Amino acid sequence: MPREELVMVCCSDIAGQTRGKGFPVKLLEARRNRGVGWTGTNIMITSFGAIADGPFGSFGDLCLKPDLDTHVRVDFDNEEEAPEQFVLSDICNTDGSPWDCCPRNFLRRGLAALQAEAGLLLKASFEHEFHYDGVAERPNSGYNLDSYRRQGSFGETLIYALTQAGLEPDTFMPEYGPCQYEITVEPSIGLRAADNAVILRELARAAARRHDARASFTPILRPDAVGNGVHLHFSFLDAETREPVGYDPARPHGISQRMGSFAAGILQKMPALTALTAASTISYIRLVPHRWSAAFNNLGIQDREAGVRRAPVFEASGAAAAEQFNLEYRAGDAAASPYFFLGGLVWAGLHGLRQGLATPDGTDEDPSEMTEAELESRGLVRLPQSLATALDTLAGDEDLKAAMGPLLHQVYLQHKRFENDLLAELSPVEQCEHYHQVY
Repeated sequence: MPREELVMVCCSDIAGQTRGKGFPVKLLEARRNRGVGWTGTNIMITSFGAIADGPFGSFGDLCLKPDLDTHVRVDFDNEEEAPEQFVLSDICNTDGSPWDCCPRNFLRRGLAALQAEAGLLLKASFEHEFHYDGVAERPNSGYNLDSYRRQGSFGETLIYALTQAGLEPDTFMPEYGPCQYEITVEPSIGLRAADNAVILRELARAAARRHDARASFTPILRPDAVGNGVHLHFSFLDAETREPVGYDPARPHGISQRMGSFAAGILQKMPALTALTAASTISYIRLVPHRWSAAFNNLGIQDREAGVRRAPVFEASGAAAAEQFNLEYRAGDAAASPYFFLGGLVWAGLHGLRQGLATPDGTDEDPSEMTEAELESRGLVRLPQSLATALDTLAGDEDLKAAMGPLLHQVYLQHKRFENDLLAELSPVEQCEHYHQVY
């Protein structure tokens, strides 16, 4: 049957959903500058479809301006199906200038400030866990060869798709949770790291559909299960030399002065940051002690329950320590748009650099077993235990408000508070079921 290829121009919005408009792919180059029409109220669409109250109403016009460097076309070699084809975009005003509430531009502005003020480029990669329903749940499946075997060729299809899209796959593995898998890719510089996270999620869903199954990036499948985290690994390059500058063997834990100040800013702002990185009501079921998640704003040395973890350096690899060295932010999941996730960390870290904050002391003990006095003396706090509390903390943070800008700050809070209210009468089990369906 005759067909003409279509491409969808997409944005990742406040709900962490990928939305947009499609048109014939032959028009893509012509629409590089013009884009395709959009409206402000679209960013108020929650993950459940209801539209939160916002300042836009039916007024105003915007455009999705495609970034052709993010054009994805993956042909799964099925003549009966269209190829997977989309391109990521900025949300712009009709004159082409960035819209105040564009998530991608929130991150871009932070990266530009980091380079201008500190001479640093951020290198990062998002590590994703997800639920794949193409296998039956079985006991004792964590990291199990049988779990790897039972997913059949899904993993190979996913690796193929990521490679075709220009990503560099690193690992694919069965994880500890029920029907849970993990996929990682090599790090990228700046904006591309967040773009790759959006692309990865959508290609995982596309690959699963080609296997008559579904991949869900819900933060947690059910309250008694292991959650699906999104962990962000990040390091720095000097903007001029492109040499790694995060590692300094003469300093505590090998963390360079600038990276230490950046990490201190993240930890100081972490209670507010969770509203941007753990952006669902059920995210906070995960963020508790002893669930291999993050519950405190601590710097842990190879501790997988730390808010920020100093990742290991593998001497036997032969690669230089400076090239391997990175920190890992662990209090996040895929309910968050990668642009808000990474953008929030960049602006928080930039606050630490501006203030000249000292490198945090690393913890080698469990903060949940410390007394209140011990926590206070170490500058540690329990992270918010609900989305509502996280949003209230973000609302009161003047530094992050300034970074977001007053309109985006207002709109983000309105959107997420509306989502929180939508689920207020549901049990945790019911909330998990709802998020499972949409992520």
